[in-house]
Order: sequence, then structure tokens, then C-alpha cells
Amino acid sequence: MQAKDVMVSPVITVSPDASVAETANILLRNRISAVPVVSKAGALLGIVSEGDLIRRAEIGTERHRTWWLEMLASHNTIAMDYVKSHASKVSDIMTTWPVSVGAETPLAEIADLLEMRKIKRVPVVRDGKVIGIVSRADLLQAFAAMHRPAPEANPDDRAVRAAVIKTIDTAKLVRPYTLGITAKDGNVHLSGLVGTAEEKRALCLAAEVTPGVVSVTENLQVQPRMPAYL
Repeated sequence: MQAKDVMVSPVITVSPDASVAETANILLRNRISAVPVVSKAGALLGIVSEGDLIRRAEIGTERHRTWWLEMLASHNTIAMDYVKSHASKVSDIMTTWPVSVGAETPLAEIADLLEMRKIKRVPVVRDGKVIGIVSRADLLQAFAAMHRPAPEANPDDRAVRAAVIKTIDTAKLVRPYTLGITAKDGNVHLSGLVGTAEEKRALCLAAEVTPGVVSVTENLQVQPRMPAYL
């Protein structure tokens, strides 16, 4: 499997001129823990995570060192900490030159990268532009989906299930392997997590219009994707 098979796309992004407060609200509103910073052309410039926002003067969490640590810290480190806790623009607090991967990067390489760099998510870029993001949670979801048990099915049920998967895949609604899809006597059941109510309805409709499907039931839970970013 590759990055393109599990990445969250499209990606919520901010500009380098966005305010720190606005970015914090974007993270909270979308239930994500990091957001790429991109230029007007969509080029990746940096990334801002919750970790970049926890040391803020407004809430009294700026870094305070003991006198002996203060003596050991360089002037540059002290200056950087001050900017981090007082800056109002994203460009001043973002992590610049973040590591990124391509859409065809194998998941094994991404797992190595996350572990080696001690990071929790990595942007996916094509021609310098952000097209997705892969987090630890996305890798976990892919692993869980591969081990989801499937009930016994007769040949006709297997054909109906395969047809539903093909319909969903062709419509590019979600990656079918992230869902639980079963079929029995033409009755299809969908389960799993989806990003929006519209996505949920589209999946049910895709199953309903698939030849051989008699009825569709679902247990699709709407939960905005995180990514996940952490």
C-alpha cells in the first residue's frame, strides 16, 4: 500500500499570514491537531501543530527556565522561545521545511519516517503542492481494515459485495477497504466511519444503485477525519 491509499484529502491548510489565534480555532473546529502552511500557489511552506501553540504568553504557559538552565541556553534559543510564545502570525511559529512524502511512497517507508523523526503526521506532495496528509491514525486504520473479519458468503453474495465495492471505488467516494461491507441474499450492510452526512448518503446511494442489491442498511458513523493528524 502507498500514501495515496490512506491519505486524508483534500487537506485543511492555512496561509503564512494567518493569525495564530485563527489557526488554533481551525484546529479545534475541525478536530485536527496539525495543519500545513501553504503559499497562494499551494506550495508547502511549513506545518503548525498543537505543540507549536501550547507555550503562549496569553495563558501563562511560556517557557520559564531555572537560573542555571537560563545560563546554559543560547541567546538564539531564548529569542526563538520568545517569538514562539508572543508571535501573532503563523509564519513566526510554524515548523519550516517539514518532511514530506510523495503519493506513491510505500506505507513502510512512511512508518519508518514517522518513527525516526518522532513526528505524528507527514504531508503528501505532488509537484511541490500539498495533496494529502498521512498520520499515525491513518496507518492504524489501514491495519485494522486488513484484519476486519468477513462473514461467510455464498458465491452470489460475494459477487454483490464485489459489485458494491467497485461502484464505491469508481465513484471515488471513499476507499472501500476502510468500510465494513457485507452482503446476504442481496441485502447489503455498510459500517464504519465517514467524514460527513453527505458522504454517508452518497455511499448508501452507491450501494442502492448497484445491480443485484435488494436493500441497503447501514451503521455509518459521521466523524470528521483527523488525521489526524497527530
